[in-house]
Amino acid sequence: MKDQLSEAYNLLIDKLEGWFNIIVTNIPNLILAILVLFAAYFVSKYVNKYVSKLMARRVEQNSITNMVGRISAVVVVLAGLFLALGILNLSKTLTSLLAGAGVAGLAIGLALQGTLSNTFAGIVLSFRKKIQIGHWVETNGFSGEVMDINLKDFTLKEADNNIVVIPNKKILENPLKNYTLTTKMRVFLECGVGYESDLEQVEQLTKETICNTFDQIEKPEDVEFYFTEYGSSSINYLCRFWIDAENALEKLRAKSTAIIEIKKAYDKADINIPFPIRTLQFDNKLSFEAQNLEKQFSNN
Repeated sequence: MKDQLSEAYNLLIDKLEGWFNIIVTNIPNLILAILVLFAAYFVSKYVNKYVSKLMARRVEQNSITNMVGRISAVVVVLAGLFLALGILNLSKTLTSLLAGAGVAGLAIGLALQGTLSNTFAGIVLSFRKKIQIGHWVETNGFSGEVMDINLKDFTLKEADNNIVVIPNKKILENPLKNYTLTTKMRVFLECGVGYESDLEQVEQLTKETICNTFDQIEKPEDVEFYFTEYGSSSINYLCRFWIDAENALEKLRAKSTAIIEIKKAYDKADINIPFPIRTLQFDNKLSFEAQNLEKQFSNN
């Protein structure tokens, strides 16, 4: 028993000595491999910036330049990893990794279907000219400025400064409204005036006010004006006009400005914008007759 224990102990010592000798022998290679990995990491950052600037000179889409820069950085990091493995004499391990990449890739692909779909969707979105960083878009119930398009998600900044992160797959599969693609937007304005108002005066005054408020409207005839209905307390109308705008916020500001100026013009012209009124009538003869009958019955 003692012989067996001593033999096992000697084998363990020999093994540890062998490992120690291998580590000591490969310390220079290990240090060099670590330096190569660090160098590849820092070089990838500069490659990302350089490639992005180079692409920006030839391609107008920021999403494409960012995508190509990130892919270039990943390639540099992978090259550094393979070089480090070669320095450590792990070429066989590298060959085994490449050989098993096919089987592992299939398993990983099945497990990460959602992630891979978002990655490919991000690549497709990056090369779409109708969706670029800085555009004002509306999709999936959110609207805002496109801040970033990467391999994972689609980032929007709404008008209230909130950041919305949407998976690329949903952007690609759902409708998207891009306000920036059109340099003009139509403003819809609904209002009502009192029944005593001169309707022709209302129409002309409204058109002139909007024309004088917005420089892009050359003449009052460019403003569309339609009376729509006899309301409960007013005659309602719909006014439509075009403005130079590329996002919903500019449209909202234009509508607010139009409401303010129209109210001022109506006040000067003594045109009433009525609010709903309920009239209570107390001279109902039927109620008085019913009360008189009740008194008669009670007296009898």
